[in-house]
Amino acid sequence: MADRALSQEAMLAGLHDIRLPSHSAGGVLADFLAAVALGFFLAVVVALLLRFLLRSRPSTKPVSMKDRLTCIGTLPEDDQRLALLHLLKQDHPQVYARISARLYEPGGMPDLHGLEREVSGRD
Repeated sequence: MADRALSQEAMLAGLHDIRLPSHSAGGVLADFLAAVALGFFLAVVVALLLRFLLRSRPSTKPVSMKDRLTCIGTLPEDDQRLALLHLLKQDHPQVYARISARLYEPGGMPDLHGLEREVSGRD
């Protein structure tokens, strides 16, 4: 404790809150930059949250080769050939490489039944 007693005015003056200066260093520019930084931070958080929530999820059941061939069978003949070539390229690239070497030659397009045999025989 203090050796001397404080006067009432000195005690009341000591109880007042600390008063900060009305203008801080940087002033309005510092406040503006702080608001921009906070805005960018919140934008990144919202973007990451939306990316997580709106992510496309793969189908739960994989489509079988039989179902693929059934869907391809409903297409016109030229589209069927093209779809079967896409299946071969995706699932059996070595077979597709063998067939694709002749695709651009005259009469080099494989027949539809041969492509179906290649695709279904390898499933």
